[in-house]
Amino acid sequence: MDLRALRYFVAVADERHVGRAANRLHMTQPPLSRAIRQLEDELGAALFERTPKGVTLTPAGAALYSDADALLKQADRIRGRVTAAAGAASLTVGTLADAAEHVGTRLVPLFRERHPHVDVRVHEAGLGDPTAGLRTGLVDVALTRTPFDTTGIGTHVLRSVPVGVVVRDDDPLARRPSVPARDLTGRRWVRLPDGTDPLWTAYWTGGAPGDGAPVLRTVQECLQAVLWNGTAALAPVDQPLPAGLVVVPLADRPPSDLVVAWPKTARGPLVRGFVQVAASGYRE
Repeated sequence: MDLRALRYFVAVADERHVGRAANRLHMTQPPLSRAIRQLEDELGAALFERTPKGVTLTPAGAALYSDADALLKQADRIRGRVTAAAGAASLTVGTLADAAEHVGTRLVPLFRERHPHVDVRVHEAGLGDPTAGLRTGLVDVALTRTPFDTTGIGTHVLRSVPVGVVVRDDDPLARRPSVPARDLTGRRWVRLPDGTDPLWTAYWTGGAPGDGAPVLRTVQECLQAVLWNGTAALAPVDQPLPAGLVVVPLADRPPSDLVVAWPKTARGPLVRGFVQVAASGYRE
């Protein structure tokens, strides 16, 4: 029986409703329900009675609630004393533009719930740096996409996402369910900054850039180049697109992994904590 399971239990007991407790915990309802069932299995007792309006505590649940609430408050006091003794702490999280929303709306709230006294900063990197600031030492941990040179960098895969070619909705390819790379020959491609990781460049561009193509440093710049000039670009199939663009799955390219990454030589407790939050957040 760990503290996280007790926090889940107390949240459900306070809210008297699994859905409201899930919102309070910044998670979805199914993993919360599973966690409660696992706690009941571990203790060998039903903790809640399910009703059409929500849940109520059983006698066993009421007995656990009193002790669990006191234990969690004591744990928070211990954490506060340790944090005060350690002094101010901060964590800088690097992202690419298309991954920034994952950090801001999904992972930072979960991390701050476990580390409320840590100052979390987000650094948004351009497409020229797929490590999102790790390689240059600007960030402590990063949420980014593969493939890139991982020498000296540890990664944990959060999910794999197929990629596709972004075209205008009046392009003949737009009506196809998928397209092989051979059908993209001769198209004008976006140009990434000089010196960009060769693995990254080879994966995210389908060919040589068009004559005189400007250097594009952000996802939005690439999308606008497609929209205005008919330039071809690749993107995850779940990439939000402006009106007038569609993404057609690329049939013969492996998926890209959304990963949390960190420098292997500097994986401190806050970095480990963020990696754990990211892994559990996407698993749930």
